[in-house]
Amino acid sequence: MSDPGAAARISPLQKGVWWAQDYVYAAAWQVRGFLSRVQPASFRNGTRPPVVIIPGVYENWQFMMPLIQAIHDAGHPVHVVTVLQRNKLKVPDAAKLVAQHLEEAGLRDAILVAHSKGGLIGKYTMLSLDPEHRIDRMIAVCSPFSGSRYARYMLLPSLRIFSPRNALTLQMSRELAINSRITSLYGPFDPHIPEGSVLPGATNIELPVAGHFRILGDPATARIIVEQLNLPA
Repeated sequence: MSDPGAAARISPLQKGVWWAQDYVYAAAWQVRGFLSRVQPASFRNGTRPPVVIIPGVYENWQFMMPLIQAIHDAGHPVHVVTVLQRNKLKVPDAAKLVAQHLEEAGLRDAILVAHSKGGLIGKYTMLSLDPEHRIDRMIAVCSPFSGSRYARYMLLPSLRIFSPRNALTLQMSRELAINSRITSLYGPFDPHIPEGSVLPGATNIELPVAGHFRILGDPATARIIVEQLNLPA
């Protein structure tokens, strides 16, 4: 559980350091993802429930490689929806691609592991595009379930959709029925989501590492995700 007032007690200097570290991490992994020659099919073997990776906006699947590797090492077959490319589609359109992958791959009891916008895509898929109940649950990292006030200042439509006033964000925030099937992970400070990622009715876990991107590469994040994956359905 998190302390609602903790972020306010963090010094501006500390926030600035975390912000800089976050962008250094993101830039490094964007380059590593571009240069990577790892094939997504190499992660599809495993005996435990399948996991489907949904990255954030402007992120390719390789951006989540630290988590993919840890999840696969724990015995889970890992699927990536490569047709999402850099995930610039509208949430409903991206969700259709996720649902299509689940069906075409014949996945059952699948667990979604999502970052940022990926959490919105995952929740939309669970709410509206899973009539056969192929998705068991979702683990989301730093997802703007309540939006981000910074979105109103963004020039690109692909970023403005994260506004707390966005119709789809408001609609999904009112949908509470499936929140009990979601685990939301976040740190003590997220430079992109000042509202935080606490989701009512979900399992909310605050991790010891700050940031929006850097949290993906922290061993604590991978450890908690693997622990959550191994909980009984």
